[in-house]
Amino acid sequence: MNRIKEVLEQKGIKQTWLAEKLGKSYNMVNAYAQNRQQPRLETLMEIAEILDVDVKDLIISNKEK
Repeated sequence: MNRIKEVLEQKGIKQTWLAEKLGKSYNMVNAYAQNRQQPRLETLMEIAEILDVDVKDLIISNKEK
């Protein structure tokens, strides 16, 4: 599970903008944001760089805090 949608909303960034920056289709970015598909690690790291966040901010931990 990822937090891409939440981070985009926090930053006021549209999925279409992210898709353009990534060089991917809007449908692909939307699938990531809706957790229908998970991006490859390389893509997740690129998204983190584009959004200027730590890659850990884009994933949901599987461990209890």
